[in-house]
Amino acid sequence: MGTSSVSMALSTRAPFVVVGHEHFLHDLKELTCMAAPVRDPVGGTVRGAVNLSVPRALADPTMALILQDATERIGVRLLEMSSARERELVDSFQRARERGRHAELDLSSGELSALVGPPPSLASQERLILLERAIELISSTEETFLEVPLAGSRVAMLRRRELHHGDAEGAAVEVSFEDIRDKGAPSPAIATAFNGHRAQLMSSPSATEATAPKAAGDPHTVTPADAWLLMVGEPGVGRLAAEARGRLSLLNEAGNRLGTTLDMRRTAEELAEIAVPRFADLVVVDLVDSVWTGEGAPPGQSSSDAALRRAAARADGMVPDAWTGGVNEPVHYPAGTPQARCLETGQPVTDSVWATVPAESSAGRAQPVDLLGEGMHSYLGAPLSAHGSILGLAGFYRRGRTKPYEQDDLTLAEELAARAAISVENARHYRREHHASLTLQRSLLPQVLPQVSAVDLASRYLPADAGAGVGGDWFDVIPLSGMRVAMVVGDVPGNGLQAAATMGRLRTAVRTLSGLDLLPEEVLAHLDDLVSRATGETADEPDPATGTTCLYAVYDPASRRCTAARAGHPPPAVVTQGGTARLIDLPAGPPLGLGGIQPYESSSVDLPTGSLLLMYTDGLLKEGRGYGDTDARTEELLASLVGAGPQLQDVCDRVTDTMLPNGAHDDVALLLARVHALPEDQVACWELPAEPSAVARARALTRAQLAAWNLPELDFNTGLVVSELVTNAVRYGGPGPVGLRLLRDDSLICEVSDRSNSSPRIRRAATTEEGGRGLFLVAQFTRSWGARYMPRGKTVWAELNPHAQQPAPEADEQALFALFDDRGADG
Repeated sequence: MGTSSVSMALSTRAPFVVVGHEHFLHDLKELTCMAAPVRDPVGGTVRGAVNLSVPRALADPTMALILQDATERIGVRLLEMSSARERELVDSFQRARERGRHAELDLSSGELSALVGPPPSLASQERLILLERAIELISSTEETFLEVPLAGSRVAMLRRRELHHGDAEGAAVEVSFEDIRDKGAPSPAIATAFNGHRAQLMSSPSATEATAPKAAGDPHTVTPADAWLLMVGEPGVGRLAAEARGRLSLLNEAGNRLGTTLDMRRTAEELAEIAVPRFADLVVVDLVDSVWTGEGAPPGQSSSDAALRRAAARADGMVPDAWTGGVNEPVHYPAGTPQARCLETGQPVTDSVWATVPAESSAGRAQPVDLLGEGMHSYLGAPLSAHGSILGLAGFYRRGRTKPYEQDDLTLAEELAARAAISVENARHYRREHHASLTLQRSLLPQVLPQVSAVDLASRYLPADAGAGVGGDWFDVIPLSGMRVAMVVGDVPGNGLQAAATMGRLRTAVRTLSGLDLLPEEVLAHLDDLVSRATGETADEPDPATGTTCLYAVYDPASRRCTAARAGHPPPAVVTQGGTARLIDLPAGPPLGLGGIQPYESSSVDLPTGSLLLMYTDGLLKEGRGYGDTDARTEELLASLVGAGPQLQDVCDRVTDTMLPNGAHDDVALLLARVHALPEDQVACWELPAEPSAVARARALTRAQLAAWNLPELDFNTGLVVSELVTNAVRYGGPGPVGLRLLRDDSLICEVSDRSNSSPRIRRAATTEEGGRGLFLVAQFTRSWGARYMPRGKTVWAELNPHAQQPAPEADEQALFALFDDRGADG
C-alpha cells in the first residue's frame, strides 16, 4: 500500500497519521488517515490494524479517541476468545478424569495438599523455575520432557501432553517428583496454576488416553499418584505473554486486597503480602514520618534525607523468629543509594544491592536485605506517590542475580506502588480528620470535672465507634450561686462530626442559660425554643438538634434538695445510704424541638447526705442495636448500683461492665454524683419584716455571725452589702418578709430574698441623684453577684472572699465620691 497509515502502523507497531493523496480515490483527493495496531493481549503480537480516512478538511482530533476505543474493544474480544479456548481445554481435561481422591498443587504458595505421602517443600526460586520451564515446554513443538533439578537431590519431571477440543488446540504440563512415590491406588490430582485455573490431573490411564496418545520412547514412567497438573495453555503463548498474564493477575489481586482498611500500616502490609513471593523474595515499605501523623508530605519530590519510618517488611522462605524487619523504626538511606535516587527522582529505580552478612545473623536487624544471604541481589524501588507528593518508598528484592528486574517489572511495581499510595493517602486523610474530630469532641466535653463541695463527681463517656470516638452524647457540671451545682446530660440524634458539633452548640447554650440561674424547666424551655427557631441549610431542613433529649438537675447543699426536669430523657437513679436504688419520678417532657406539645415541668426530691445520684443517656439501656426490654434493663441498672463502694470510679466501672459487657452499641454518657449537705454550723438564716428598721437589725445579725465564724476582716464589706441588699428588698420587694441567709464555705455568700420578680440592674446615677448607687457598691466590694428567681420571688446574692489580712480601713470619702462623679463634671 506504499506509505499509508496502515502500513506504517503495522511496521512501527504504533499509531500513525498520514496526510496525502490516495491514488485509489477519484480525483486524488487529499485525505487524513489515522491507523492504530491491534495487539493480541495474550501473546503481544500485532494481529491487525484499524484505519480511519476522511477528507483533510473534515479531520478531527477525536478520531484518535475513536481509534483507541476501537482497538481496546477488539483487544478485549481477543482476550475473551483466548480465555474461552483455554476454558474449553480445561473442561475437556476435567471430563477425562477418573473419580477418586484428589491432590492439589498451588504454585503461588508452594503448598501441596495430597492424601498420599508428605508434600514436597518448594522454595520460591524453585517455583519460579518450574513456572518458566512449563511455559517453555508448552511453547515448544519438539520437546516433550524436561528435568528440573531441585534442592535436596530431587528432580522435578515435567511432561507435555497435547490437548484438543474442537478447534481449540493446546498443551498441558504435568509435574512429578522422583523422591515422592505412592504405593497405593491411583489418585487423580487437581492443581491451581499461576493464572488461577484449577484442573484435575490427567495422569490416570483413561485420562491419558482421552487427551493424547503416549509418546513413544518416554524416558520416564510416571505413576498416577505422584503427578500433578502444572499448567494448561496454547502453544502460541510464550514466556513474555505468560508473564504478562501473571502481572495482570497480580494487579487484579492488588485491586481486591489493597486498602481494605483505613490503616496505613495494614495497607503497607497488604502490599508486601501481595508481592511476596510472586514478584519478590523480600519487600519493605517505608513511609515519610509526617504521613504517620496525618500532616502529609510536601508537594513534589522528596529529598534523600527525608525522615522515613518502616511500615512493613515481609520475606519468603525461612525467616528467623527474632526477625522483625525493623518495622516501626526510623530508616535512612544515604545519598547515592538506589533508594535515595528513587526518592529524589520520584521514578522507579532498578539496581543491585550487596548483603555483607549471612542470613543466619540477621535476626532483629534493621537491614532486611541481609536476610537474603551474602552476595549481590536484585533491587527495585518504587515511590509511593499520590497527588504530587511522595508518601514513602516500596523496595522489592530478589535473591541473587539469576532473574533481575526488567522494564515490565518496573511498570508493574510502579502500578502496585501507585495503588498502595492512594490507599495510604486515604488513610492519612482519615487519620487527620479523625484527629480533628477527636480534638473537637475533647474541646466540647468537660476536660476536668469542677471541684465543688456540694458533690463528689465521676463520669464516663463511651462512644459507639471506639475508633472514631465521636458522638453526640454529653454531660456537664456547672457551679451555681449559693454553693449549688447544676448537672446535665444530653443525647443528640445520630453520631459523627455533625452530632459532635451540635452537641457543642447545645452544651454552650446550657452553660449560658445556667449562668442566669433559671429554674430547670425554664432552661429546657429556652433550649427547646432555640432548637425550634433554628433552621438548617434550607428553610425546610430541620435543625440537627431536633429530637435531642436532655436531663437538667440542680442540687442545693444547704437545703439538700435536688430539683430536676427532663426533655424526653430517662429519669435519674438515686441510691440512698440504706442501699435502696430507685428512679426519681419526674414529669416526662418532649424532646427538644418538639416542645409545642406540652410545657416542661420540674420536680424536687430531698436527698440525704451521701446519696448517690446517677444520670445517663439511653445508650446504657440498649441491648445490641435496639432497646430490648427497657424495664428489665432498668432493673439490671439499679441492681448494679446496690452495694456500691465509696470510690465513684469503681462504681462507674461496675455499671458499664454490667450493662455493656460487649461494649457500647450506642454512645453512652454517664455522670455519677455523691451529694453532701452543708453543715448546720455553716448556715445562718433569718426572716425580717419588710420595714426600714430591718436594715439595722440585718447588719447587727451579720456582724454577730461573722464574729462567731471568726471572720472579722469581712465585717465592713459584708455589712455594706447586707445594708444595700436589704434596703432594696424593703423598698422594692413588695409585701412579705425579707429573707437573709449567710453561707460559709471557701467563700462567704450573702443572700437576700423577697417576693418581687423585678430584675435588679446596675445603672450610673447622676451627680444630683440621691439613690441608684447601691448595686454599684455591691459590685465593687464583692467577687461576684447576681440574682436567681424562684416560683415566688427572687434571691439576690453576693460572694465575698475571706482573707487573712487585717480588717480593711475605713474607705476614703473622697475616693468614694470620685466613683460617682460624672465625667467632665466640675469638682
